[in-house]
Formats: sequence, structure tokens, C-alpha cells
Amino acid sequence: MLWYKAWLETRWRFVIGLLLMLCCAAVVVFEYPSVVRLMQQLPAVAPDGEIGRRVAEEIRLSRQFRGFVWSHAFGQDLVTVGTFCSVILGVGGLLPRSAGDATLFTLSLPASRLQLFGVRAVTGLVEWLALAMAPAILISLLAPAVGERYGLGAALIHGACLFVAGALFYSLTLHLSAVFGDPWPPLLITLCLALALAIPGPLLHVPGRGFYGLMSGEAYFQGGRPPWPGLLGTAALSAVLLAGAFVTFRRRDV
Repeated sequence: MLWYKAWLETRWRFVIGLLLMLCCAAVVVFEYPSVVRLMQQLPAVAPDGEIGRRVAEEIRLSRQFRGFVWSHAFGQDLVTVGTFCSVILGVGGLLPRSAGDATLFTLSLPASRLQLFGVRAVTGLVEWLALAMAPAILISLLAPAVGERYGLGAALIHGACLFVAGALFYSLTLHLSAVFGDPWPPLLITLCLALALAIPGPLLHVPGRGFYGLMSGEAYFQGGRPPWPGLLGTAALSAVLLAGAFVTFRRRDV
């Protein structure tokens, strides 16, 4: 009953998010042949300033399928859409917007607050795991269609980075949903934080992509090693946020 209820509450968010993520992955793969033809016609670009350097870097990455996929799929499209999907999955589901029959029915079920929260949290995490891993696997499966190859192992590692880092946004949104009775404050606060994390690098000329570099698996792409410290630290922070959400949910009089 509880699992089915949690699925009903999030099913359309999950389905729409999954379609968007899969479309992003497919578009990047099938766009690559056109990019290759364009690269052959472009003259050499001499970096001039920060913008020129970034353009030249994008061109360099796009000359190989692996670099193009990382830059445009894992580094841009999937991170952007995935961040929004993880936030949407975490919104609501804990506290009602108004005390009604559905809320009374939920709280009258023979289940503890821990079970109610645990089912809701785990359902969202499993859905977010599917959203993170499915497009990564699809990229590996579609690569031969454009005459390229993308290892399944590499795709899974990038998908795992996307999942672990993106789970922080999900956990924060769920935590805030336990504090606010309205879905808008958790949604807006977390999206503002996500936007703030994207700003410092370009403005301060900081090398790398910061938190989104972790989310895209930048360290693995550049050096061949997963960013274990960052992933473990992010996972620990997500666990703290989820624990805090449960404590708030248990203590609040709904």
C-alpha cells in the first residue's frame, strides 16, 4: 500500500523525467556526425580571452566521440535536466498542503512515521537512480548506430556520478519538504542553490566545473579515476539531509 501510494505520487514526474533524459542522450549521439562534418570545415581557432579559451576547449572535445558525449551529454544536458528532475522528485509527499481526508488516511495506516518517510525517500531515490543510469546506458547502446563506440563501463561510471551528486539536490528538496507545508519553497530554494553552484566557475575563472564537474564525472573523464572523495562526501551529506528530514517529519504535528 505505502509503496504503491509513493509510486502514484511520483509516477508522472518520473515518466516525464525519464523521457526527457533519454531524449537528451539520443539527441547528443545522433548529433555527432553533423558535428564531425562541421569540425572539418572550421578553421583553427586561436584562444583570445576566457571566452575564446572555452570555445577552443569545446571544439577540441568535440573532435572525438568520447569528448563530445562527455561535454554535451554528461557535462551539460543530462546535468541540467537531471538536476531539475531530482528536485521535482523530492518535492512534496511528506507534508500536506492542507489537512484533508487523504492526509488523515495516510497517517491512520498501520505504519510508523519511519516507514512512511522511508518508503517515500527510497521510492524517489530509486526513480532518480533510473533517471541517471538509463540515459548513460542508452548512449552506450546507440553509439554503434553512428559508427562509434562508448564503453558500457564508462557510461555506468558517469551515470553513477550523476546519481550520487544529483541525490544531494533530491535529499535537500525532501528535507525542505519536511519543513514547509507548501511545495514552492523547497522547489525554489533548491533550484536557486543549483544555479548558484553553476555561477562561481565562469565568473571567477576557476578551472574545472566545480560541483557540476563532480556530477558529470570530470575527474574520471580527464584522469580515468572516479572522484571517490567527492562522491563519498556528497553521499554522506545526502544521508545527513535525509536523516534531518525524518527527524523533522516525525516531530512536526501534521
